[in-house]
Amino acid sequence: MARVLVTGSADGIGHVTARQLAERGHDVTLHARSDERAATARERVPAATAAVVGDLASLAQVRDLAEQLNALGRHDAVVHNAGVGYQWRQRRVTEDGLSEVFAVNVLAPYALSALMERPDRIVIVSSGMHLGQQPDLDDLQWERRRWDGWGPYSESKLWDVVLAFALARRWPEVRANAVDPGWVPTRMGGPGAPDDLELGGDTQAWLAAGEGDAATITGAYLHHRQPQEAHPAASDPAVQDALLAACARLSGVALP
Repeated sequence: MARVLVTGSADGIGHVTARQLAERGHDVTLHARSDERAATARERVPAATAAVVGDLASLAQVRDLAEQLNALGRHDAVVHNAGVGYQWRQRRVTEDGLSEVFAVNVLAPYALSALMERPDRIVIVSSGMHLGQQPDLDDLQWERRRWDGWGPYSESKLWDVVLAFALARRWPEVRANAVDPGWVPTRMGGPGAPDDLELGGDTQAWLAAGEGDAATITGAYLHHRQPQEAHPAASDPAVQDALLAACARLSGVALP
């Protein structure tokens, strides 16, 4: 039995991943951004053993969340699932003065990984949309580029793959991977999404607590348990190190 944290587990893919893990007998820690959503998560996955609360758009709350998790004890695996989607109308800024898309989708997984007691496995949810974006390390906050919704989200998902590959390289004892869950019918994906929601959570649950290949694969980008070609930039150590340095500067948290 593994102890696994799944961020953003009140609904959507995160809920499916948490439920699948709990149904398989694992010790699941749920996460939500508010007490109300945490209660919903617990109602939907009653077999979960704990729930933690923290808004990933706030660096102060991310630090508090790490303290809550460390107080619970070491987790064997972490699934960084929580994220925000397309922001069509305008660029939203957090209390820390950061783009909300970057803060939640990229900086929070980085900071939690740095602050939590190190697990054996890390899974970061990305998207196939990352393949269509060219990384811009000089404008991570999209302050100079035209905000269009698609671009900032797609780039954040590229940074998620870069982060997973960077953690796999920096921490060889940890199996760190990124996952494309597919276009599934969630609030963000919409009711007409063609992929299967159950499959959307399966690879994350498998990587977090499965045996065989799931226990050994690292530094990979997968879809439905199969390795896929990731954006070439994700495998570039210089890009990885530059992202880690930027995240350390923006969060004030150094990666051990």
